[in-house]
Amino acid sequence: MAAESDPEAEVFEITDFTTASEWERFVSRVEEVLNDWKLIGNSCKKSSPEKGEYTTGTWEEKSQDIHFADFKFSILHYYLKQGQQKDNGVDELEEDSFPLAMQDLLCTNNDFPPRAHCLVRWFGIREFVVVSPGSNCEAIISESKCNLLLSSISIALANSGCQVPVFVQIQQKWRRMYAGECQGPGVRTDFEMVHLRKVPSQYNHLSGLLDIFKSKTGCTLSPLPPINIAIRFTYILQDWQQYSWPQQPPDFDTLHGGEVGGVEFGNLPFGACEETISELHLATTWPHLTEGIIVDNDVYSDLDPLQAPHWSVRVRTVENPQCLLGDFLTEFLKLCWRKESAEEVLGRGLAEEESKENSDISSALSKLTEPSATVPISKLSVSNMVHNARKHIRRHRRVDESPLNNDILNSILLYLFPDAAVEKSSENSKNRSAQSNASGQAEKEKNTKDDLFLQLKSAPIDSLTYRLALCMCLVNFYHGGLRAVAHLWQEFVLELRYRWENNYLVYGLAGGPPDLRCCLLHQKLQMLNCCIERKRARDEVRKSLDGNKERERKLSSGQNHRPSTADSWSDSEEEFFECLSDQGEMDTDNDGSKSKAEGRMHPHNNLTLLNSTELLYVPVTQEPAPMTEDLLEEQSEVLAKLGTSAEGAHLRARMQSACLLSDMESFKAANPGCVLEDFVRWYSPRDYVEEEVVDKKGNSVMRGELSARMKIPGNMWVEAWETARSTPARRQRRLFDDTKEAEKVLHYLAMQKPADLTCHLLPCILHAAILKLKEEESAENIPSVQKTIQQVSCQASKLLHSPSHDYKKLEDCINQLMTLETAITQSRSLKAKFAISECEKGDDAEELEKFVSSLLEEPEVVVVGAGQGHIGATIHRLFVSAQAAALSVPLDRDLGNTARPEDRKQTGGSNLPDFPSPAGREILLRTCIPRPAPYSKALPQRLFCVLMREEFRLVGAFSSDTSFF
Repeated sequence: MAAESDPEAEVFEITDFTTASEWERFVSRVEEVLNDWKLIGNSCKKSSPEKGEYTTGTWEEKSQDIHFADFKFSILHYYLKQGQQKDNGVDELEEDSFPLAMQDLLCTNNDFPPRAHCLVRWFGIREFVVVSPGSNCEAIISESKCNLLLSSISIALANSGCQVPVFVQIQQKWRRMYAGECQGPGVRTDFEMVHLRKVPSQYNHLSGLLDIFKSKTGCTLSPLPPINIAIRFTYILQDWQQYSWPQQPPDFDTLHGGEVGGVEFGNLPFGACEETISELHLATTWPHLTEGIIVDNDVYSDLDPLQAPHWSVRVRTVENPQCLLGDFLTEFLKLCWRKESAEEVLGRGLAEEESKENSDISSALSKLTEPSATVPISKLSVSNMVHNARKHIRRHRRVDESPLNNDILNSILLYLFPDAAVEKSSENSKNRSAQSNASGQAEKEKNTKDDLFLQLKSAPIDSLTYRLALCMCLVNFYHGGLRAVAHLWQEFVLELRYRWENNYLVYGLAGGPPDLRCCLLHQKLQMLNCCIERKRARDEVRKSLDGNKERERKLSSGQNHRPSTADSWSDSEEEFFECLSDQGEMDTDNDGSKSKAEGRMHPHNNLTLLNSTELLYVPVTQEPAPMTEDLLEEQSEVLAKLGTSAEGAHLRARMQSACLLSDMESFKAANPGCVLEDFVRWYSPRDYVEEEVVDKKGNSVMRGELSARMKIPGNMWVEAWETARSTPARRQRRLFDDTKEAEKVLHYLAMQKPADLTCHLLPCILHAAILKLKEEESAENIPSVQKTIQQVSCQASKLLHSPSHDYKKLEDCINQLMTLETAITQSRSLKAKFAISECEKGDDAEELEKFVSSLLEEPEVVVVGAGQGHIGATIHRLFVSAQAAALSVPLDRDLGNTARPEDRKQTGGSNLPDFPSPAGREILLRTCIPRPAPYSKALPQRLFCVLMREEFRLVGAFSSDTSFF
């Protein structure tokens, strides 16, 4: 029994070594990711990359997180997207083919790419995988952890058959240290790296680096296979001696008090307050050298930048430079988030004065109608109340309390209302109103060509609203911010009220009803102008009637006459509309019916009334009441609240038929004895159906009747016709009460907070900013900026047409405008540095201008002709000037303008180096030798060296034969 039970007991004591460890799970997970990304097998069927494809091509990446125990890693796949795609299936392995990465090690088409991943620049590979510590994970510093990761990667590559190189990021991330491996059939490439702070003296030149490369490859063949050498030296220019200050010096005599970039009212500033181009990098390259034809050691060097066969230039720009237009827009947008009212901003004392002023104005009309008035009517007019209130405010406001001093305020108001410079007499007023309307029509014609203000729902260029927006933006930035904006707005509203009370048209507004395509503030100002026009027209009619009455009195002097309706005009002027036509009444004729007709204009198509032989006349009618978009919306809401019931529909129809009823009454007054059919024939001809019939005598005659919809019981047209009286338009109650509407507009404007005002003016400011960018860009001709301006305009159009503005997105839109301003300023700076404006017109000038334009469009621009060409000579002069300034050596003007650099050396100026010491030296060594044994396959070897003032980096890719070693 004991013997039988022993085996059973041993079963429970057996240790299961088949359980996977954390390390094995990690290796397996890496293999799964490589398999999911279809990186298994050979990808050598791809063609070699074309020259410059690493820069112009599209790089894509994939990422996925994996874990080693509780440590998080991020695995990323970088690859160049090429036209030829590899098959979805596993490619057949070819024994003699090298992995794609090994072929890329020797390819010379993409040395020193200006814009690429660091591993692409160092190793020249087009596809690779990187395993790096996840975010918030410590760096892999210990040597044991590094070896463990590398061994894991090596096993995963061997098991999966992946031929894409895999790198592991080690040490701190800022050091950009990688170690990796690439495996193929019988071959392997190890990627190694050395990173030091200082350059060892024995490796500070080409000869020392060649010694490292030869010792690392360990080739014993004699003679040694040739080593291909590519060298690039980078020189940095920071001192610009030939370029002036980016902004004009401030003029301390102007109203802006010596502000940098100060402009007059009506203009937006533009440009940077600092240099936007910080550095110019000149890369001189020797792409194809061999060890025997070049000497570079600690004693002598053949590497003269002027003799380099390849030059390329890139510029480094200042990040987020201070630009005036961008600052203006940003500061103006900040007002949208302010919640203070004008009273809170300007202070309690001023608020009390304003409230007193408002009470004076509101009680002016009531005082005018009081029967027991003991003072002259002129002293109680609204205009007089306004002026008294304004004088009272200014008398009690101390000078130091005013955000805007009188000089600036008067200048702004004169810019907004240029017609105020002329004394406001009646004749001048008529002339100015005609000029104002004429200018408004000119603006209409001008803006039909440029519909940007319609696209942005702004206001026409040079209109009052547009100019007000520019002034508000300028005042906010230069003259006191929020308080100055509130002060200017208060004065602006007072000026509008003065014009309303004194019948002066508001300057800079197109005639006619409010344009619903513009911003609401512009519509309100147009509405006020409509009120002033109606009021002036009414006053003119009253004066003409008073003149007629005076003449009648003179003719009938000494005779008793019955008072006419004009005697009580002051009592009825608010109730009735005055005809604007000269054909107000028909002269008395022998025909009694004609004597009753009033308000006729002209016969309508020679038609006669159905019940008489009288001609059908077109009546003088009231114009429909102009409305702004907020009034239309309010009216729509009221009509919608009436519901869908029969009573609600009837009430809605009556509310909408006020204009129809007025036209019917005018028609009845102009055509005595008419019927509804006569009115329909003129007003809605489609609702009068005529057909040919045969009368009793057998003659064909035309007989008409109302349409079917006019015969519906309870039709509103029939009811309105029955209730309409025979009243000419001039005696009807006004459809548009200009006094009431003007007071509503003025009250609306007076109640606007600075934040509300900013929201109203924001479309105009963006409109002006885009126009400014277009104007400045037209002189520079930058294609990318032109395209971006169109995109920003479309984006702003969508944002500004929405009922409520999304200020976060508008802020992003302004940031894009700031980026465009920076780009234009950078282009202008480069053109000034290269003295394009001073060049003579010709092929060289066009070539130089194209080169400068490309500097901002491309990461790196090739210099045609290198140091021997026209552009190279210009760059050479820039460096010579900077060197002379840096070493405090006087520069011969003629020598600095010499086009041929070899002429300088003949003048004895060789003691002054033309170029500073290179800021960076990159040396690339390549060869193909058997390794590790002489009888092994000849495999690519590569060493990339970076030598800088505070950095020394060696990046090596060394291949070895794993079959014959």
